[in-house]
Amino acid sequence: MAIQKNAPAVGGVHSFKLPDVGEGLVDAEILTWFVKPGDVIEVNQMICEIETAKAVVELPSPFAGTVKELLVEEGQTVDVGTVIITVDDGTGGGDGGAAAAPAEEEREKPLVGYGEKAGSTQRRARRRPAPSGPVSPAPAAKPAPAPAAPSVAVAPAPVASQGRPLAKPPVRKLARDLGVNLATVVPSGAGGVITRDDVHAAAQGGQAAQETAAAPQEAPAAAPAAVDRSARELRVPIKGVRKATAAAMVGSAFTAPHVTEFLQVDVTRTMKAVARLREHPDFAGVRVSPLLMVAKALLLAIKRNPEVNASWDEAAQEIVVKRYVNLGIAAATERGLVVPNIKDADAKTLPQLAGALKELTDTARAGKVTPADMSGGTITITNVGVFGVDAGTPILNPGEAAILAFGQIRDMPWVHKGKLKIRKVTTLSLSFDHRLVDGELGSKVLRDIGAVLEDPELTSLAWG
Repeated sequence: MAIQKNAPAVGGVHSFKLPDVGEGLVDAEILTWFVKPGDVIEVNQMICEIETAKAVVELPSPFAGTVKELLVEEGQTVDVGTVIITVDDGTGGGDGGAAAAPAEEEREKPLVGYGEKAGSTQRRARRRPAPSGPVSPAPAAKPAPAPAAPSVAVAPAPVASQGRPLAKPPVRKLARDLGVNLATVVPSGAGGVITRDDVHAAAQGGQAAQETAAAPQEAPAAAPAAVDRSARELRVPIKGVRKATAAAMVGSAFTAPHVTEFLQVDVTRTMKAVARLREHPDFAGVRVSPLLMVAKALLLAIKRNPEVNASWDEAAQEIVVKRYVNLGIAAATERGLVVPNIKDADAKTLPQLAGALKELTDTARAGKVTPADMSGGTITITNVGVFGVDAGTPILNPGEAAILAFGQIRDMPWVHKGKLKIRKVTTLSLSFDHRLVDGELGSKVLRDIGAVLEDPELTSLAWG
């Protein structure tokens, strides 16, 4: 079905469809609603937060008016083009929203499961009783079967044979957190609605007794074997950023032949330079860190060895050398690994690079990275030293030729000017795509990075 633009429906009610906020994204998860039915909103007011395969994004409303209905619950993943909210601008009748959502479309959309909102009456109407129900013309003349019919009619009610189990959004979230399949839970709420107590009972093994009652002959033998470990397990759905990252890393690992080289570097002079720059007025308001110096060292190494800043074009069978550097910085967030990049990092002065690095890390930690922030990267740095790790073999960001891992800086015995001294030492790890970067080029890049960090002042002056 082709995606249509958001447009006003009958009676002044506007339907807002989930837009494509990235490059060809097909779906997104509704994380948080910032509004509720009855709220008065303005144009460009943020109405919800969604998670796509690339980032977490806040959506602004293109309409002003009163929120009529939220058509998608929190935690639900829907396709791009799905109507997620309706807004009444107050210019028409109150029934326009219902006219804008045909019955056929309503039946296809996975809306609020427990069916108490307007427009979901079709769901409740389709919940017809089983053929053995108490109302039947044939046995009406027989008084004997009548008492037995209710006991038979009660059994099909909890069975999840009529579609999606009925539960409110908080109960669905609880079930996901506890790893409980709602289709296996026997509801105790009115109208067959699953309650929080039902979910807790299922998580603690309460369903075992009901399953045993259904097969009394096997109950004694099955009871010892029915071990429910769900209460001691946590199931985390693989979706959004984490799912996209996993797919990208698997694709990268099995597509690009990885090679990793290591180099230990004396960064004592770099640490002294960091201390001096922190006092310099040009760096007021920004954080000067060893990562900034590593980034500058990598940029200088790319200037001397531009072939490392490249990508492999499989379709054209060409190596594409980039004459610009979009420097990616790998950042661990609650939703998974993201790699936003600093656009045209090679054209920035050191203070500008420091400011861009601060802005990038602050945005990543706040979970506000956009798809545009993560697109177009050419080479990446991952700082494993912040976790107390010395070195690693990082996997390439898809589409890039190299990634540099920066280990922790430690006090170590080191031979300096012919004498054994305690110096600041770190380990650099450079992983590269061996189709694009051979051992000689990879070694030169790593050597040049190390040279800058060993003597940042003299090297930067010489390489400019």
